[in-house]
Amino acid sequence: MKPCCFFALLVCLVLTAVADEKPDDPPITFSEHLIADKYGYAFGVAAADLDGDGDLDLTSCDTRGDALYWFENDGKGAFQRHFIQQGETGWFERHAIGDINGDKLPDVVVVKNLDSHVVWFENSGQPAKDKNWKRHVVTTDLKRAYDVALVDLNGDGRLDVAASAWAGNHIAWFANPGPDASNQAWKKELIDGDLAESRTIRVADFNGDGKPDILSTGRLANLTAWYEQTGMPNQPWKRHVIDDKSPQPVHGEPIDMDQDGDADVVMGLGMLAAPDQAETSQVVWYENVGQKGNGETWVKHVIGALPYGFEAIAADLDGDRDLDVVATGWGGAGQIGWYENSGDPKSAWKQHLLKNKWPRANQPIVADLDGDKRLDIIATAEGGSNELRWWRNAGASSVTRPK
Repeated sequence: MKPCCFFALLVCLVLTAVADEKPDDPPITFSEHLIADKYGYAFGVAAADLDGDGDLDLTSCDTRGDALYWFENDGKGAFQRHFIQQGETGWFERHAIGDINGDKLPDVVVVKNLDSHVVWFENSGQPAKDKNWKRHVVTTDLKRAYDVALVDLNGDGRLDVAASAWAGNHIAWFANPGPDASNQAWKKELIDGDLAESRTIRVADFNGDGKPDILSTGRLANLTAWYEQTGMPNQPWKRHVIDDKSPQPVHGEPIDMDQDGDADVVMGLGMLAAPDQAETSQVVWYENVGQKGNGETWVKHVIGALPYGFEAIAADLDGDRDLDVVATGWGGAGQIGWYENSGDPKSAWKQHLLKNKWPRANQPIVADLDGDKRLDIIATAEGGSNELRWWRNAGASSVTRPK
């Protein structure tokens, strides 16, 4: 073979080999943005289109600053702060957004930790013009009210309120009284009256019977459990243990992590755990492996170590059709990061740190704040930081968050 022909053949083979290679997808990147700082104590964040302009706004609490804020989004991720309520003592904290009175406008339901109250604020449809939103009471009987979720639990088409009482060591739900919800008492029903330092309240159908169940944690009880609606008057709720061996479960959520059609759970463990304590200071997920995903049997999978793990949520951040995880570590160092799913959630995960030395990082959420069809990350951090930040997703994903 002539030298020129051999060289041409070699180049052809090299180019063909390169073309046949499948390079790794480029990692997604996040840019960090401060929304607000100088809180007295920053805890609680949610996202919704509060003003009906087609983009997602944010709500956030200044617990010791006696304020509940909403941040108006310009559609590109720049925010203007407004008050939902100001000058009200009692410690606004975690909250949820939904249409409480059936007028098709998103209202805000928020716990008042110190006062042991749950209240809701009515959206008039012109929130930017309202100095304070109209205030209504759900309950004044929830000792150190802590977390809240909205769900129709009695099938009447109205959003009820489920909530935890972390010093009261119980979880309960409150039935929405309907069109006159603004001036009627909400009836309280216990879900669990003995759950030491109750924390998480989230909703999913864990046994596939078509009825919403409740996920909760007791940090001091070292218990992650779900509660089944039985329909029996003498035992309306039945506790099912997910994990009673891993110390200090704090916050997580139901999600179909392995995409097999049933509800799994992702969780942060270890908020105040000793550094050498086993089976905690982790981000984990629990696989629902009961027959036909009936919620009776669970297997714990460790996603990664996380000192003073506080909260974990799941979403497809990189657009590869599997679920990644965002988690916060609460301690004095504090951090927030995301864990990349390899495609098999039972195998190795890769951690990507977003912010280190962010003291008392607490609640993360995900939402598309700039309308580019990529899920961004938003979080608050309390004592030592006291601010609200978001991380813009500059990757190539084009997804919506699974329900």
